[in-house]
Amino acid sequence: WLMFQMGGVGPMFGQCHHFTKYNPGKAPYAEERYHNETKRLYGVMNERLGKSGFLACDEYTIADMAVWPWVARFDWQSVDLNEFPNVRRWYLEILDRPATRRGWNVPENEQEIPMP
Repeated sequence: WLMFQMGGVGPMFGQCHHFTKYNPGKAPYAEERYHNETKRLYGVMNERLGKSGFLACDEYTIADMAVWPWVARFDWQSVDLNEFPNVRRWYLEILDRPATRRGWNVPENEQEIPMP
């Protein structure tokens, strides 16, 4: 699941951010392509998280740490976490971890953690 982040979530969500958040309207084909792929990857995670508490297993691992910050930008991706209830549960569970809240503010971050 760490490789899933490295080969799927990171590159595809990053492209989604580039085209839909930072350059909207400039490349409609790319916006649609990366938004659709992003939603497909959410579907893969949702299916997995329906069978396991966390991505790699029933314990919190580096895979969750690597994927969570990308999911935290669901609003940049125009994704409604309510469409992916298992991802939403996982997202909120990790959000409640004190270390997640501390890490969000390194470096000092004036933005609140996004809530679904």
